[in-house]
Amino acid sequence: MIKKFISLKFIFLAIFFLIVFNGCVWQPQKYGDPKLIVCTTTIIGDAVKELVKERYSVKTLMGAGIDPHMYEAKPSDIRALGNARVVVYNGLHLEGKMTDLFERMKDEKQIIAFSNGMDNNRLIKVNSHTFDPHVWFDPLLWLDGVKESANQLIKIFPKDKEFILSNYKSLENDYKRLNQDLKYQIHSIPKSQRVLITSHDAFHYFGKAFDLEVLAIQGVSTVSEPGLKNVSNLVNLIVKRKVKAIFIESSVSSKSIKAVIEGCKTKGQIVKIGGTLYSDALGDKKSGANTYIGMMRKNVKTLALALKVKYKKYVELN
Repeated sequence: MIKKFISLKFIFLAIFFLIVFNGCVWQPQKYGDPKLIVCTTTIIGDAVKELVKERYSVKTLMGAGIDPHMYEAKPSDIRALGNARVVVYNGLHLEGKMTDLFERMKDEKQIIAFSNGMDNNRLIKVNSHTFDPHVWFDPLLWLDGVKESANQLIKIFPKDKEFILSNYKSLENDYKRLNQDLKYQIHSIPKSQRVLITSHDAFHYFGKAFDLEVLAIQGVSTVSEPGLKNVSNLVNLIVKRKVKAIFIESSVSSKSIKAVIEGCKTKGQIVKIGGTLYSDALGDKKSGANTYIGMMRKNVKTLALALKVKYKKYVELN
């Protein structure tokens, strides 16, 4: 009883600060809907939907094109979290302003962190205390997170063990095939042209997995504005390396990218925008990037076309 009281005390403190700073109202409860799973991002939501299909309701808090680094919970989000039986989030501080809340909810909710299934030795360090949270850009690393989530969902919903396992096996095959396809496509780009420049450091796992050099104006988070020095250094590098194209991101302002393009122009080099890449969120249904697999394929196609190589159709490699 005392332990329960203490845990509730922490929950109420978290909710008090959430109400003060966000104007949201929380109704503390274990759960209201026994089949509701709430996920933070569209990328996480897509994986969970594939695991549970139509047997459970999956709600995503952040929609298409939303930057999770800057996201603040809305009243409807707080209601959904209060009603949910399960909450699934990244686990590596991707959802910066909400992460502490998820940690404090553990005594009241079934909380799943995707990153718990990942080997820390495969994670990219930002500093001594923090890992890069953009783990989905390595399909095989992301698959480890999906497997962990499947295992946790089976513990919560044991009657659906075989169903969830079957869905995971199907997803495992799809992700492994995707990884092969993307590697084949990217390796068709000449090594000297495999340079990916974007607004913020979201693509380092992507670069590591597929042998691309990745550069960005901002760091891992979009919370702070890029400095003039960052822009100037990148302009000098682009001019020196004669990079042909740089890319904007669907969930990040293109202001800094346009500043880089203007900077290159003053030095006599024309750099084009190679297209829009999906980084921290999936696209809408019209984009063709509204699923994880669709997003990854769309990004690689955009990259390949911008770097002036003939885009090859995907082939299934054995």
